[in-house]
Amino acid sequence: HAGNAAAALIAGAAAYAIGPTAVFYLMAVMAVGSLASVLAIPERAIDHDLARGLREQRAAPAGGEQPSGLSILLTCRPLLIFAICVALFHLANAAMLPLVGQKLALQDKNLGTSLMSACIVAAQVVMVPMAMLVGARADRWGHKRFFLAALLILPLRAVLYTFSDAKAWLVGVQLLDGVGAGIFGAIMPVIVADLMRNTGRFNVAQGAVITAQSIGAALSTALAGLVVVEAGYSAAFLALGAIAAVGFAVCWWMLPERRETAAASVPNRQTSPSPSAIAAE
Repeated sequence: HAGNAAAALIAGAAAYAIGPTAVFYLMAVMAVGSLASVLAIPERAIDHDLARGLREQRAAPAGGEQPSGLSILLTCRPLLIFAICVALFHLANAAMLPLVGQKLALQDKNLGTSLMSACIVAAQVVMVPMAMLVGARADRWGHKRFFLAALLILPLRAVLYTFSDAKAWLVGVQLLDGVGAGIFGAIMPVIVADLMRNTGRFNVAQGAVITAQSIGAALSTALAGLVVVEAGYSAAFLALGAIAAVGFAVCWWMLPERRETAAASVPNRQTSPSPSAIAAE
């Protein structure tokens, strides 16, 4: 998140000083830097079994352990529910920032890119402490509670966007995106890892959830665009907020909190408690 904030800040400054086309060259340079950093990771530093969620680090079973079948993606009910909630989260969230960007650009076309950058920086700066909070408190406060909080932020944010078109107000409300997206970005892989523990299918399950996320995000902008054309920006924000409220309800009623509850829905999975669970008891 700190890197995203720095990238948006540099992009905004470059767009203001040189022009919007400078952003594309800047992103190309950053992409090369990202590739270099990935190549710098030593292969021997990766425990592939642990990385895919096949075993606990401190209690690896004797002998080779095989991952569960891919059917686990369709037979694990909590994973399916979580994927639906994630799709609804991004169906509600993805279009909000572009809509704000359009409203800002309509007010000042010359500063549209820089104001969009300010929105991104504002949100990303807030995401840093939110991600740190999730890392420090998720196991104690509950994974589901954090995810519910991320979903609840969206309707509030949607309603606040309708109050004013002032630049300062729109950028200020965008800070709430940092709260919701910051929590979501940190808690999503934690919940998937919790559901897929000892199955060896963490990565493919995370890929499936991200696919649901991408579908929701892709449909979000199309849906918001249709509503804007027919009823205006305020109606679009309220429609997106209503979708997030549906996601909150689904998560509240159907997604289990405790990993032991979720484990009962996963076939061919070891359900022995983790060292952290034993310590908590």
